[in-house]
Formats: sequence, C-alpha cells, structure tokens
Amino acid sequence: MAIASFTLSCDVPVELDRQRLDRVLVSLGLNPLEETEAWERFSGMSRARIQKLIEGGAVLVAGEPRGRSFKVMAGQTIVITLPEPEPVEVLPEPMNLAVLYEDSDLIVVNKPAGLVVHPGAGHFSGTLVHGLLAHCQDLSGIGGEIRPGIVHRLDRDTSGCIVVAKNDKAHEGLATQFAERSVHKHYEAFVVGEPNPARGVIDTMFGRHPTDRKRFSSKVKRGKRALTSYAVVKSGGGLSRVAVELGTGRTHQIRVHLADRGYPVVGDAMYGGQRWGSIRDKELRALAQGMNRHALHAARLEFAHPVSGAPMKMVSPLPPELLALEQKLDALSGE
Repeated sequence: MAIASFTLSCDVPVELDRQRLDRVLVSLGLNPLEETEAWERFSGMSRARIQKLIEGGAVLVAGEPRGRSFKVMAGQTIVITLPEPEPVEVLPEPMNLAVLYEDSDLIVVNKPAGLVVHPGAGHFSGTLVHGLLAHCQDLSGIGGEIRPGIVHRLDRDTSGCIVVAKNDKAHEGLATQFAERSVHKHYEAFVVGEPNPARGVIDTMFGRHPTDRKRFSSKVKRGKRALTSYAVVKSGGGLSRVAVELGTGRTHQIRVHLADRGYPVVGDAMYGGQRWGSIRDKELRALAQGMNRHALHAARLEFAHPVSGAPMKMVSPLPPELLALEQKLDALSGE
C-alpha cells in the first residue's frame, strides 16, 4: 500500500530571520511547529536529506525554488513537498520467537534485546516483522496487506512484552487503546546513581535534541507532552533498580527522562549510561559493562483484548543479564 506524499507550509519565525535556508529547515526539523504526521516525518530527516530536497526543487520560498544558502526573511512562506518513500519489500524470515500469548487476533512476543521491531533505514532484514511473517500463518491483513499490525514499538536494545495485531479489527482496537492511554505499560530499569526523590512523576515537554538529531530531550521549548512515573525498588554500589510506568509513549521517553534528571539507564551509550566509574561496586560495574545493551525491560503489559474485551496481562521476567544485576543488588543490600 503506497504512502502518500506530504506538503508542509509554514512562515519563517522571527528568530530565524536572514538565516540560510538549509539551516532554517534543520532548525524547524529539530523543533517542529506542529504535531502532525507530516512534521513527524520531516523532523526525522538528516541535514543531507534536507539539502537534497532543496537541490531537487522540493522547497519553495515565497513561491520560488531557492538554493541552500539563500537567506530567508521572517514572515516568508516556505513550502516543502516530502516525496513518497520508497517501498521496502518484507519477506518472511524464520526465527525463534518467544511467544507469550497468541490467538487468531493477536500475538504477544517477549522481544529480546538487539532485535529491531520494524524494517527501516539500515534494517531491511532480520526484524521482528520479518519473523512474524514467517511465524503467523493466520494473518488476515492490515489495511489490505498481509502483514502484522505494529501498534507500539520497543527500542532495539529494550527487551520485553510487545503486542501485535493480526487483522484490521484487532489493529484498530489496540491502536485506540494506546491512543487513549488505557494500556498499562510497566518497565524495569537499572540506572546509574540513586534517584532522589526515590519516587516521582516526570511531566515535561518532549522533542528532538536541539543539536543532535538522533537524540531526544525533555528540555525543549516546543514538542509533545511526556509523562513518566518512577519508583526506586532498591539501590546499592552506585546503581539502582527503578520501576517505571509510562503515561505517554514517546520515542526514548524513559531513557531521556531518567537521563535528563541525572540517572541514565545503565549501558545507554546515547544518553550517558556508560559512566562506568559512577558504579562504585567493582563486580556490579563488570556485570554492567558486559551486557552489550541498555538495562531497560518491558516487564508487564495490560490491555483489553481488542475483539473479546477480556482483560489481558502479559508478563516477561527479567532476562539473564538483568537478573544478574538484580541478584548482585540483593547481595549488596543483604537480601
């Protein structure tokens, strides 16, 4: 099923007056003016991709195509046409999936760390979607295509529960529950340091980092609301286990919220979780350094079955590498 092209239109803000066109577009991508699907797609573009759009005539300033170095003025209208993305063929690939639950409408998988959920740039094979196409013999299709319906995602190195729809009715029902925030999402995180206060609610704006497009930040002026509740379960040796409940589901939300408060998820290279010297206990530090992942796990997922309405509670135990951290914390605290 083809994905339509999008057209964005906006007036140049005063703070970007007389800046180069390519720099203006990069700034707008980092801090989108609206919360729409078109802006979401544009905000994920690299500077090189933006420059190609300009060079290809897909960017108009005051109705005229301009070069990347053109100095725009405040109040001028920029129109950007985002081309239809190239389709990616997804073929079934048999893989050993840890299935927590399955029926004719949905499947819940215990995703291991390192497995990418959906094909995309740099991941054209070996994703969870490829594995589901091989595993599920009763897919009736989503939107006219024989494919699994992804309604939420986990980062590549986050392990745990993920639910996937097999048909349109289940997909619609699950998507509605996620949109209405009626799905209960419980995570377990091991973080560097000892959070103070030990319990709290983090409620912030959320958007792309102002200088690094691959990262996100809770310290932005514009963005979407992000809500995270946390409670320290135990601490020791410079490391803590934290129970986390998600009120919203922004990209990297838990990792960003905890890191921005000085307690990054252990092993998270992107957000500062490899400050190994801050983990005082040598054995605990060695366990953390040997994981080759970040220490975040989707431990529990609760929702209503999208067809029958029955309450569903999916639980995933800590994987061995995180269980080792837990057991060492227990030893340090004398439990």
